[in-house]
Amino acid sequence: MGHPVPWLEYQALRVPEKIALRDLDSGRATTYKELSDRSGRLAGHLRELGMGKGDRVAVLAQNSARVFEVLYACARIGAIMVPVNWRLSPHELRAILADFGPGLLVHDDVNDALARDLAAGAADLPRLSWGDGTGHRYEEAVAAAPAVEPGPGLSDDDPWVIIYTSGTTGLPKGAVHTFASVRANIENSAFAGAVGADSVSLTVLPTFHVAGLHLYANAVLMHGGTALIMRSFDAAETLRLFQDREAGVTHFCGVPANFQFMAALPEFADAAFLPVNATVGGSPVPRAMVDLWQERGVNIMSIYGATEAGSSLLAMPPRGSAGPSAVGIPVIHAEASIRGTGGEALPDGSIGELWLRGRMLMSGYWNKPAETAAAIGPDGWLRTGDAASRDDDGVFHIVDRWKDMYISGGENVYPAEVENVIYQHPAVVLASVVGVPDERWGEVGRAFVVTGADGCTAEELRAWCRERLAAFKVPARFEFVADLPRNATGKIMKNQLKKVPA
Repeated sequence: MGHPVPWLEYQALRVPEKIALRDLDSGRATTYKELSDRSGRLAGHLRELGMGKGDRVAVLAQNSARVFEVLYACARIGAIMVPVNWRLSPHELRAILADFGPGLLVHDDVNDALARDLAAGAADLPRLSWGDGTGHRYEEAVAAAPAVEPGPGLSDDDPWVIIYTSGTTGLPKGAVHTFASVRANIENSAFAGAVGADSVSLTVLPTFHVAGLHLYANAVLMHGGTALIMRSFDAAETLRLFQDREAGVTHFCGVPANFQFMAALPEFADAAFLPVNATVGGSPVPRAMVDLWQERGVNIMSIYGATEAGSSLLAMPPRGSAGPSAVGIPVIHAEASIRGTGGEALPDGSIGELWLRGRMLMSGYWNKPAETAAAIGPDGWLRTGDAASRDDDGVFHIVDRWKDMYISGGENVYPAEVENVIYQHPAVVLASVVGVPDERWGEVGRAFVVTGADGCTAEELRAWCRERLAAFKVPARFEFVADLPRNATGKIMKNQLKKVPA
């Protein structure tokens, strides 16, 4: 047992007046002393609302310093923060909320209408709003509540955060991260990115993902630096901040689409970049993109992460790239291994499945013991489902995905989930979705559809999907075919569909 957030309390004593968090949209700055105090009072209000150890606090909000206040407030009372993806459809969000059963929904003003709808559909779930909604007002609550002082709260094995991902079946699964695994995640990111007390991070990735939390905001907070929080990615503003000496950004993480959007701006040609530790992950990284930024003096470090194991698992060392497929070496708390189909370790140069082990692994999927056992063996190794190899220098390379999942703009998309929605359309007989390369988003969906006699149009199917899926899951293209390639058992052969010319 120990203080739930020792790094926060340490920095609040060491550099109390230093800016810990700065919201770029509002301009509001929070010092370390204020962050500790506000988290303590928020914890007091959460306790007044009946939240305690093991209770789940859902957060439905775009990026904000307040997300981190909720995180650290939950730690003080032993509650579990569950940031949920506001990009999902109401149908998807209802299923996720039903899965983990929150006792409170914290939300911003942007998502006020959605939050009210979700709360009403969940037996009048209490809400805490930091906008102008009809729920309890966040700032008023923080100002009035009695503070919960730092002290013994979470043990290493106590759950602290649940991050939801989707399984290959399309069913949502909550990766449960304990206090120990979150701390290891933060330390992994800090070491991989050489974070220190003088670091200034810029967060643009959603804080409902592990990267948005730990690459590099929480890593910077652990070391007494400053985290700049952008509500949502703005390419022009991000490019400007890369050149702003007053802002002094030293650390940034994005998906390839972020870098490509910035490079497409007219002002990119004349940008005078300051030194920045730029990190990219979340989807395949085009070699041309890395070369373009390198020509401008910005070195981009590839990184490999997974919701089940954290934002930083493999990271490229300073010696540079070992080819376009290289993702790096294991970070300080991670072990990595290439295994064959029987689970045997393979020699360097062999292609097998990437397995990972270490303190940063989730304890399991929320209320899903069978799925947990399938993902993490009794020896503690996580089976990633990614085909990979390791070269003679110890650098790991991602060769291909063994799973059908593809990544669009940093968001995981599972074809089975999309296909299930398409199949619900009365005109559809057969459907198969594959991920195909896209210059902007890394990958997008391409749907091959066989219809019955009545038929339907691509626009009808697109509208059908938009009503039932998040926008990033809706296929970019719908193509109607007479039949789909199938093997002897009737299984659709996606590898052949991926080879069909566009």
